[in-house]
Amino acid sequence: MKIPFFHVDAFTKEAFRGNPAAVCFLEAWLDDQTLLNIAAENNLSETAFLVPKSSGRYGLRWFTPTLEMDLCGHATLASAFVLFNHYDQGLTTLDFETASGVLTVEKSDDLLAMDFPARKAAPSKVSPILAEALGVAPVAVFQSWDLMAVFETDSVIANMAPDIEKIGRLDAFAVIVTAPGREVDFVSRFFAPKAGAPEDPVTGSAHCTLIPYWAERLGKKELHARQLSSRGGELFCRHLGERVRIAGHAVLFAQGEIHL
Repeated sequence: MKIPFFHVDAFTKEAFRGNPAAVCFLEAWLDDQTLLNIAAENNLSETAFLVPKSSGRYGLRWFTPTLEMDLCGHATLASAFVLFNHYDQGLTTLDFETASGVLTVEKSDDLLAMDFPARKAAPSKVSPILAEALGVAPVAVFQSWDLMAVFETDSVIANMAPDIEKIGRLDAFAVIVTAPGREVDFVSRFFAPKAGAPEDPVTGSAHCTLIPYWAERLGKKELHARQLSSRGGELFCRHLGERVRIAGHAVLFAQGEIHL
């Protein structure tokens, strides 16, 4: 069996930046263990698997090297980039059937905009354990699917050197850290050791929580964001109430075939 394979850097216009994702185009679903083995072999933060359903509509699943995810932004963006450029060049809208419902991606020139569910966070306590894991105490903490720790300045986010082993012991899937930005509306980083990603370079799904918070705090619906990992990434966001719009660019790094 030969599986078309694409390596795409998402949320960037430059290779070696943004968040790399593998995109694999299948004719039908393989068994879960094979999908997980492929993702582990790729050893990227996410591998996306696509199965065609009808014109402009695909089944989409995401795997880290260790588990299947219920939502992933950068691998969705990468998947749309591959489809718009290699399979569905005449379309400007794609629908993906996923574990988080139907997700739509629209193309406008080279900008790809994803329609995702909002994950508004509720206030939580500032835990001494969290402060110890991050190396600095946040000014506020919120809980949704992930813990979100808020800080006063983007320099704190940029210079943070967390204890990843301690983050993995927290009662949360992952930890988002965020602060207002000087050149953008807000910045963030994302630590997810339980998913096999000590630090994810650029995390679309985290912005399902970040966008509602910053939209309310800043009193604006259109937001410009950066993720301050070593690779870095840029996101163009909009708050839509129960949904959020997360847009970005992508670039192809490599393509080939997987042989099974």
